Amino acid sequence: MHIAPHDNQNKPIVDIDNPTVPLNYFNIVKLQKGEAFHYQVPGYETCIVPATGTVTVEVEGLTFDKLGNRGEDVWDGEPEGVYIPVGAKVTIICTSDETETFIAGAKYDKVLEPFDVRVDGIDLVQYGSDDTKTHRKIKHILGQKQHGKVGRLLVSELFTVGQGGWSGFPAHKHDTDRLPHETRHDETYNFRFRPKHGSGVQILQREEGVPGEAYQLMDGSTFMIDKGYHPCAVMPGYEMYYFTILGGLSQRSLVQYFQPTHAYQIETIPGIKDMVAKFK
Repeated sequence: MHIAPHDNQNKPIVDIDNPTVPLNYFNIVKLQKGEAFHYQVPGYETCIVPATGTVTVEVEGLTFDKLGNRGEDVWDGEPEGVYIPVGAKVTIICTSDETETFIAGAKYDKVLEPFDVRVDGIDLVQYGSDDTKTHRKIKHILGQKQHGKVGRLLVSELFTVGQGGWSGFPAHKHDTDRLPHETRHDETYNFRFRPKHGSGVQILQREEGVPGEAYQLMDGSTFMIDKGYHPCAVMPGYEMYYFTILGGLSQRSLVQYFQPTHAYQIETIPGIKDMVAKFK
């Protein structure tokens, strides 16, 4: 389901128990210097990631200062994040001139400990190639490195390398718990383009051999994926970014099921097996 760019007024774009992706939570918070935002999400662990600007995060008596170093946009610096336990009371305070901050979440039933992920804790993987039009870079904020400290939530940022091309290819899905072949993970994206007037397309094919749907993506588009194969592409001449939230039903590690029609192309895309292994 596509949610067009809009001013959400600091209210959740994907709220708890969303009918499409009940395992996910997503909010965008925009603040000016000195302003504060308070939140608490029962039943969901969350992760705070400044898209731009710098914030201080206060959670259950702990303070994480100077979180975030990006200026104009998500390409202007490296991501950082703070993990927030289920149901914790949180305050985000803007310490730069302004901030746009993402809050990602996944349904979970245990309370863990908060922690921060700074630039040196980001797990970077680059895969694909210009020849296959699949050259991509993923920055894992809550990924394999944080495996024992998080319940069901995976948070990452994907960047195209160069302009144009495909992502999420070969097409795959993760909508059914049937280990060892596949896991049920709801997924939510928020897209950005450089320049901002750039655009892309998200494909959602529900069944093998049956034509699917295509949605035009704009800067700020949010897309929720509950079921089906879901590759996306960016137009030539533009770079694409998407903030990625994955919430697992029964486990955190993601097992993708590649579409049989296209699965052989795994062997043609450099580094894709290493990329898959990072979603743990």
